[in-house]
Amino acid sequence: MSDAPLTLALGPDGSLSLEPGDAETPPLPPALRRRVEAAFARGWAKGLLELGAAEPTAELPPVFAFARDVARLFVAEVCKACGPGDEAPPGPVEPPPGELERLALSAPPLPGAELLSEERLRATWGALEAALRGELAARGGGVEAFLREKSPLWQSVGRVWFHLAENKHDEGRPFAFLATFTTRVGQGGRLGHAPLGRALEAYAGAGERHKLLSLLVPIQRAAEASPVVRGLVDSGDIYQPLAWTPEQAYAFLRELPACEAAGVALRVPPWFEGRRPPRPTLKVKVGKAPPSALGAEGLLDFAAELTLEGEVLSEHERRDILNASAGLALVRGKWVEVDGPKLRAALERWQAVAEAAKSGGVSFVEAMRMVAGVDAPAAGGEELAGPAAGWAEVVAGDWLAGVIAELRSPEGLKGADPGEALRATLRPYQREGVRWLWHLYRLNLGGCLADDMGLGKTVQMIALLLLARKARERGPHLLVVPASLVANWKAELERFAPSLSVLIAHPSAMPAAELAERPAGLEAFDAVVTTYGTLLRVGWLAGVAWGVVVADEAQAIKNPGAKQTRALKALKARARFALTGTPVENRLGDLWSIFDFALPGLLGSAKAFAALERRLGGGERPDYGPLRALVRPYVLRRLKSDKRVLDDLPAKTEVRAYCPLTKAQAALYEQAVRQLARDLDRAEGMARRGAILAALTRMKQICNHPSQWLGDADYDPAKSGKMQRLRELGEAVAARRERALVFTQFREMTGPLAAFLQAVFGRPGLVLHGGTPVKRRQALVDEFQAERGPPFFVISLKAGGTGLNLTAASHVIHFDRWWNPAVENQATDRAHRIGQKNPVLVHAFVCRGTVEEKIDALLEQKRGLARQIVDEGGEAWLTELGDRELLELVTLDARRALEGG
Repeated sequence: MSDAPLTLALGPDGSLSLEPGDAETPPLPPALRRRVEAAFARGWAKGLLELGAAEPTAELPPVFAFARDVARLFVAEVCKACGPGDEAPPGPVEPPPGELERLALSAPPLPGAELLSEERLRATWGALEAALRGELAARGGGVEAFLREKSPLWQSVGRVWFHLAENKHDEGRPFAFLATFTTRVGQGGRLGHAPLGRALEAYAGAGERHKLLSLLVPIQRAAEASPVVRGLVDSGDIYQPLAWTPEQAYAFLRELPACEAAGVALRVPPWFEGRRPPRPTLKVKVGKAPPSALGAEGLLDFAAELTLEGEVLSEHERRDILNASAGLALVRGKWVEVDGPKLRAALERWQAVAEAAKSGGVSFVEAMRMVAGVDAPAAGGEELAGPAAGWAEVVAGDWLAGVIAELRSPEGLKGADPGEALRATLRPYQREGVRWLWHLYRLNLGGCLADDMGLGKTVQMIALLLLARKARERGPHLLVVPASLVANWKAELERFAPSLSVLIAHPSAMPAAELAERPAGLEAFDAVVTTYGTLLRVGWLAGVAWGVVVADEAQAIKNPGAKQTRALKALKARARFALTGTPVENRLGDLWSIFDFALPGLLGSAKAFAALERRLGGGERPDYGPLRALVRPYVLRRLKSDKRVLDDLPAKTEVRAYCPLTKAQAALYEQAVRQLARDLDRAEGMARRGAILAALTRMKQICNHPSQWLGDADYDPAKSGKMQRLRELGEAVAARRERALVFTQFREMTGPLAAFLQAVFGRPGLVLHGGTPVKRRQALVDEFQAERGPPFFVISLKAGGTGLNLTAASHVIHFDRWWNPAVENQATDRAHRIGQKNPVLVHAFVCRGTVEEKIDALLEQKRGLARQIVDEGGEAWLTELGDRELLELVTLDARRALEGG
């Protein structure tokens, strides 16, 4: 067809075909013309159907607008005739009486207009129905899906609507209710409505009954859930306009969610936003002025006011509202929701708080909990819930709001420069971190620096110590670290802050007898470095009033009942900071334990926090927003994946290295599965859990090498699919003259792996495990990091998964799996951290067809839930599976196992 304007011509059979127009024919917009031509190329009836269904609101020339009106009327009747799930109209789609005649009389001039009549348009209508049924049969999915794809407007046609509007002409009944149904889509996409009573007339014929039933289904569902709608249906008032009192309107408004869920569309006054009218609120401002003393126990002022949309109500308005019953009231010219009893209950509780806080206010941590919405206590700390909930709001006053804003956005803080005393150039995000730490320290508060592993938490903390000394707020400060990191901290302090005087309180640095006594002149030291284990053995550490106490790798205190956790929390300090890249390693309880150290009281007691966790995480839509709001100012977390943090860190790529089982491995594995099945028949309780964990360990060992389980010391590589895969990978790494870290959770595998890799690389490597002396660990790291250091480093996962800087490696190999993503990520980030110049490739070894592959897939599918379902030991959650589920998980897929996929 040429570029000439297009028009439509009417044929004697009711067809409407595209024809060239003349110079006076209004043109179609180019994009619309292309769509129209493409649609009519499939057949005139399909083109007309597309015009009506997909272009219901487009501005069209008169001839096309007329054709679209015919098709749009047809689609509207289809909507009214079909219910949810219908594959096609249940019967012939009939036009409304008189509508085709009206359309024929209103048609603009077009070729063939002399043939135009109701009879011709009925033939057009029949062709449209045939085209629709053909489309539905070819594509499937039903009428609703077909029309929704064409235009979302069609979802509204044939629906019941409940309208509530203000009736300003009747003071006693100031609201009007009307039920309607949508009959068409008009010009500009406007929906045409008719009173619901008209449906009884329009669908009175025997052949129309299915349309009426389809229309009334949502009303029936709404009546089952809403007493108001049920009363309207039972009385027949649903079919006529009604004038309502405020009490009737309020009862209806409260049941809108049930109506909406039933499929009824709603139209309500504009002031009823978010399905709730405005309501007066008891607004409590906490922390308008600075407290008399800084710190978690500092007391903040608070005051309560009755407000409406942010404005304080007058005493007269306040009295009227407190005396009002539940419903709607006209206040300041606006309809608002009122409930005097609930507001009085909220006010009484805050008056009780004021009575209990005669000492001057509420503590800082109590104020933070209130502002976050975690709780709003009454006397005795009772949470403000029950009848008064939702009618009181706690907001931060000027001083407290400023503190929260500064902690949430540390980039705006100033005045925290350690100067030349810090022998390091801090990155922008590290400078922000130092300012954040310093601000908390000056407020006598604590926090959790939770930067991703490798982003330099250590140097930021060292900068804080220098700032404290610069402000003449000398220590001593205490750094509590894992034993494996003592040498690392000593080296970092000497490197970045040589002016700090440091005492290493650990058997690796001083004789036991000397360590047992408090050193003379302890106050002259800026910092003391010790370990979690030393805290339990050296009593004088608990008797010092420390400036700052730092818990490095703070996931070590996630178990609140552990002796080392209790010892750490008992220390006296001005401020406490936790350093960890995994503040929530497995469960929210980890976060509670860390904050019970860093900022005691912020998350309440363990029992109260467990109740809060159940409340926030319960129901169909868990909402942890209040908890995030509460801890956010005191957790600073930046990720390496964020280019705003690091734009120069090479990529990290994780791949699965799938390995076959040898026949010997497969035979031993099947024996282990059969043994587990027998054990499950006999064992219960703790014995059952022990049997499962033992079986899983046995299967992991068999997947590594038969000799690890058999204990025969014959680590022939040919007997292990993983060893063969490791050879292939090791040879490729060696050929590129790159270096690798190899992690295993089994200490007994470190020796055989090192001996095997020495043969692969042609050079010896290094080994680190739990038995490696603390003094030796840093020397091993330095040796590996040297320019011509060893080509590989075999490390037991728990011994070397944290704190080590091993950026000389560009490959990380997880020979066996811990089944805890957080632990494995910690290990990986020994190489993928600041200082890494090359992309890091992470190889996770997985034996096909075994429990390794099945759990790997399970964790991948549920990565968002992994922290909730994986326990400390990695596989402890598996002990809670039923026998059948467990055996399905561990059963060997022999074909995949022996073929390796």
